[in-house]
Amino acid sequence: MIKEKKDNIKFELLDHAADIKFRVFGKMLNEIFENSIEALAYYESGGEKIESKKGKVIEVSGNDTESLLYKFIDELLYLVDAERFIAVKGNVLLRGNNLKAELYGDDTDNNQLEHIKAPTYAEMYIKKTEDGWEAQFVLDV
Repeated sequence: MIKEKKDNIKFELLDHAADIKFRVFGKMLNEIFENSIEALAYYESGGEKIESKKGKVIEVSGNDTESLLYKFIDELLYLVDAERFIAVKGNVLLRGNNLKAELYGDDTDNNQLEHIKAPTYAEMYIKKTEDGWEAQFVLDV
């Protein structure tokens, strides 16, 4: 279980047979997306801190909330592979099944990273809870 601030759990890295599984938390729905950025960066960096030296803005659309999360994660992985940029945090604005994200991170050339192939829809969910929002997703590694 990963904690950034006392009693403010952003995400958990869960056991999975062959892949990587995260459960992500947020008080608001947009925090699910913001905390997913941090979850991916945590895994990719092996838990090492990566500086936020650069910024980038992306826009993503989906058919529903789950497909929006899938496409968002896919875009974050695309940035690592194609543009050599790893996002470590961000601000996400949601409008229906569309989002705009201001991402902050660094060039991958400056960091040793674990490779993630792609997100999957296996075991994926996003749901409202008593405390806010919760999501789960599996990444193919």
